[in-house]
Amino acid sequence: MYAVRSGPVLVKIANMMFKQKFSVTRMPGFSVVAMICFFALYMPLAPLVIYSFNEGNNIALWEGFSLRWYGSAWENELVQGAAIRSLIIASFASVFATIFATMAALGTTRTKPYRGQMTIYAMINQPLMVPEIVTAVALLILFALIKQATNYHGFAYLIIAHTAFCIPFAYLPIKARLEGMDNTLEIAAADLYARPFKTFRRITLPLLLPGIFAGAMLAFVISLDDVVITEFVKSAGQDTLPTYMLGQLRRAITPEINAISTVLLGVSVLLVTLIFFMSRKRGN
Repeated sequence: MYAVRSGPVLVKIANMMFKQKFSVTRMPGFSVVAMICFFALYMPLAPLVIYSFNEGNNIALWEGFSLRWYGSAWENELVQGAAIRSLIIASFASVFATIFATMAALGTTRTKPYRGQMTIYAMINQPLMVPEIVTAVALLILFALIKQATNYHGFAYLIIAHTAFCIPFAYLPIKARLEGMDNTLEIAAADLYARPFKTFRRITLPLLLPGIFAGAMLAFVISLDDVVITEFVKSAGQDTLPTYMLGQLRRAITPEINAISTVLLGVSVLLVTLIFFMSRKRGN
């Protein structure tokens, strides 16, 4: 009799257990593992930041606190030119990459399934799978042929190369945002005889902006710190900040490199913080 009565109770308990959504944060030891991962990721950055304020020339011997190397980097004309060039290239590349990525995301998400859709998706994400050195060599050969035919050697090649490389990085957050959006409002607008472009401008685009901002930010950061493709594609006198730092490391390592790296780290953290608060505000 007891076994018969306890059966429904056990069923209710099991149903309650399975109804609870699984969350990895509830697993035992999650906090410890997370702290270890964060420590392994960010601990190597601590000496870099600390020794950027070193008074002496040695990057491993503390000789006192100073902003000497920040001032040295700020007054260095080569650093100024490389930084401005990096910002210009990253800005153009992020804008173009985000535009192309948005169109590609709409073409692979907001349409009826069609033949070759998965092939297009795979081709867009192929640069993420192919080693960067392969892409760099391919662009080097292509641009060498174009330079020979046009005799143009400007840094537009760097913008084109960075744009092509950054498209899949911008594409992923935009596509993820589109897949998570409810298309009820778009269907309602179509029922009310709104034209497709007006529906996109008034409904789809405002809802998609957090994904677009995230994709643009990611493309900007990827372009800003790219070394391999830039090293292969650039012409003489077209050093970006990362390639300038690489050249300096081959000659002599000074805390000036630490100062420049710390500034780049601060810019990256600032961009991530801004996009987080913008997405959070728009989401609310």
